[in-house]
Amino acid sequence: MKFEKIKNKGQARLFESQYLEILTKTHPLVIWGIYLPVIVLMLYYSSHTLGLGGGKILLLFLGAVFFWSFFEYIMHRYIFHLVSGKPRVQRIIYVMHGNHHEFPRDKERLFMPPVPSLILASILFSLFYLILGKAAFPFFPGFLLGYLIYGSMHFAIHAWNPPIRLLKPLWRNHHLHHYKSDDKGFGVSSSFWDRVFGTFFDVNEK
Repeated sequence: MKFEKIKNKGQARLFESQYLEILTKTHPLVIWGIYLPVIVLMLYYSSHTLGLGGGKILLLFLGAVFFWSFFEYIMHRYIFHLVSGKPRVQRIIYVMHGNHHEFPRDKERLFMPPVPSLILASILFSLFYLILGKAAFPFFPGFLLGYLIYGSMHFAIHAWNPPIRLLKPLWRNHHLHHYKSDDKGFGVSSSFWDRVFGTFFDVNEK
């Protein structure tokens, strides 16, 4: 979704209803406050109720953090940047992600707001449980942590300069995604999959 001018001030109006509009905004601490207890409780349940060993829990947890990075890349590239000639689909994409490209510095919409986030999280956990069975209980907390890291990185990239030089390529990759070409730079919390699939911006490219 292309815009004639990217607006670095203000925010999009997504709904006429002020109540729905409020539900499209959030702060990172709200999302951390929702999911951090879920992460802790699921890991506790995995160990003390399901009786899974510490090594298995750790492996599933870390594997899920890595899986999140792939899920993030696929969602951003193929869902959030879906091209369609249908107005209804265009509207959905704009509400989900297009408004962020038009107003990239809108800090209230850098995390998915609580209501749609919880609905999506419930659906994803159900899918993981169907596939993994009880292993979904230590897997899902890792997936959620990956999401929290992603959201926090996304917020930081748009709000601050990179705190250390090591993170500068990641900041640059995402800024170029917004201000140069939205056909590259789909990774936010990691540039690994951009490098794997050839969508990373060449650091020597001008």
